[in-house]
Amino acid sequence: MLRNKVIIVTGGASGLGLDISNRLLNEKAIVVIFDIDREKLNSLSETFVKYCVDVTSYQQIESAVSDVFNRFGAINVLINNAGSIYSEPLINILEKKNRKHSLKSFKKCLDINLTSVFILGSIVIEKMVVKRTKGVVVNISSISAKGNAGQTAYSAAKAGVEALTKTWAKELGIFGIRVVAIAPGFINTQSTHQALNEEVVNNIKQKVPLKTLGNAEDVSQAIIYAITSEYVNGTVLKIDGGLTL
Repeated sequence: MLRNKVIIVTGGASGLGLDISNRLLNEKAIVVIFDIDREKLNSLSETFVKYCVDVTSYQQIESAVSDVFNRFGAINVLINNAGSIYSEPLINILEKKNRKHSLKSFKKCLDINLTSVFILGSIVIEKMVVKRTKGVVVNISSISAKGNAGQTAYSAAKAGVEALTKTWAKELGIFGIRVVAIAPGFINTQSTHQALNEEVVNNIKQKVPLKTLGNAEDVSQAIIYAITSEYVNGTVLKIDGGLTL
């Protein structure tokens, strides 16, 4: 069903994004990767269509999307995967100075995780509407959207992603464009192990009813479902092993 579909994956050059990109490539899709890491992009197979862009730059994204559109004639799917986990408490009582959450880091976190979704969404969806493409937008959220202590900015950003998802689903259905969010829990990726020590990871496993972390394949499978199931719209698919029940 995805053969020759033009699919943009942001942050697709490494980590979960690369796993998603590889899965889509196996489905015979035309996979277009937007990523800021030129070195990682250059290391990828030439089977991918690659653009080195900053997803927080309106001008760069507008130029890259126009190029993709002109090259292939349509964009069928957008996967807003690019993002960065960020942790900082609102008030850090252990600090003698600068106890409050940094405004600069708050804005930066929102730019990477939320503003980028708006930028990509507005630019790509306009192309879909003009071309009358019955497309799909998949936004990668997180279980942190429900509010996670120590993640003021990240939780706010992901809650915003889910609000955009629902709003766009209501607005765009008339054009045949569906919008879905995927909210992974703790996935067994390099970024998870970089962000959390093994003791924390083991504690998380004990809280998950399935007693294990998820895999990248679980997320990519959910994305395939979201793209191909034509009556799934405006929902948030939680891929968390039951952690948030």
